[in-house]
Amino acid sequence: MNDKQSPRKETVVWTGILSDIALAAAKGGVGYLSGSKALMGDAIYSGADAAARLAGVIPWHPKQNSKPSGSVRSRAVQGNKEPLAAILFSVLILMGGLQVVFSAIRDLTRGHLSAPGQSALAAVLLCIVFKEAVFQYQYRYFKKKGDGSHAAYADSHRFSLYTSITVFIGIALAMTGGYMNWHPLIYLDPVAALLTGGLILRKGYSLITSSVYSKKLQELPSEEAASFIETVQRVHGVIRVEQLRALEEGSCVNLDVKISVNPRISVLEAQDISECARKLLQHRFVHVGEVHMEVVPYDPGYPYKSNHELVDNDVPTLLQ
Repeated sequence: MNDKQSPRKETVVWTGILSDIALAAAKGGVGYLSGSKALMGDAIYSGADAAARLAGVIPWHPKQNSKPSGSVRSRAVQGNKEPLAAILFSVLILMGGLQVVFSAIRDLTRGHLSAPGQSALAAVLLCIVFKEAVFQYQYRYFKKKGDGSHAAYADSHRFSLYTSITVFIGIALAMTGGYMNWHPLIYLDPVAALLTGGLILRKGYSLITSSVYSKKLQELPSEEAASFIETVQRVHGVIRVEQLRALEEGSCVNLDVKISVNPRISVLEAQDISECARKLLQHRFVHVGEVHMEVVPYDPGYPYKSNHELVDNDVPTLLQ
């Protein structure tokens, strides 16, 4: 029943994509009518956000074996096979960023600029509020879901917010220069467009590098993974952490954990313990993405034997 009441993941993701497309269209239209190059650059950045998320959602490549992998590393390697469409989107984003940069440089060198209209400032403010509302909706959903996607959304939203704030400052100062007849301030609108073009190029470069080159997985040293082990050991039912592998992938950390539990408990109880440990890791450490849990029965090893083995085993342990 809870699954029916909660929004589907695809719906939440597509809400963000469609909102970015709508923002790109609104910013582009208002920016063209008001003569603000900075707002048009912000429109291209919103379109780049939509393209980057669209490249990760649509299954452009053929389906592979649907058998689940056995570790975080194997699934991460399979996930690094980016579709060819992501490279196409990357090239389009880079071309858009270069167009914004060249247009801003041309306006700065040509001179005779005019201040943007008031609609540009109102549009960027409304777009910031709308973008923040959509982000809070997505961030809370994915944080509640506990799959680590909220960290990636927060990182992407941070640079989008930087872009909008830069555009807002550039437009506001350019309008102030127009009202006060202070011509140097009018140049801040194309200057903001130039900075926005740089952020667009950064986004396109990061997308194309993640598409062409496989993401490098770096295993964290045991000293940095000690906090993860300590957290898992606090879960009731976990006897010992047999193995914990922390793989750093970008801004996220994927964990491959092997724990031992009481061999006399049921499989369902063991699954509950592993699920509790997984949720605790993802909620305590916001940078933790995927967590793969493996549960094994606790074995003290030779020459020790557990109590249940002494009771159930009728075979003598000493030579007669």
